[in-house]
Amino acid sequence: MRNYKNLKIWEQGIELVKQIYVLVEQLPQTEKFGLKSQVTRAAVSIPSNIAEGCSRNSEVEFKRFLEIAMGSLFEVHTPLIIIQELNFIKSEDLK
Repeated sequence: MRNYKNLKIWEQGIELVKQIYVLVEQLPQTEKFGLKSQVTRAAVSIPSNIAEGCSRNSEVEFKRFLEIAMGSLFEVHTPLIIIQELNFIKSEDLK
């Protein structure tokens, strides 16, 4: 079993979650259950799936959870594009 806390990719996932939570505080209150909820849940699932994959005994299962984490990363990207397109947050803040 791997120790996920030793993985750089897991640490980067945690950093992304923290950045997303700071970013979404700029969204209008009306987006609390919309874009804000969607992007934070997707972001949290990235390091969560990496950690869960580390508990698996086979390389195949571990890689599958990494694929799921990658899917969540792509899922984070779409609401961020929508947030930018709706001018809720400045483009430079999203970079």
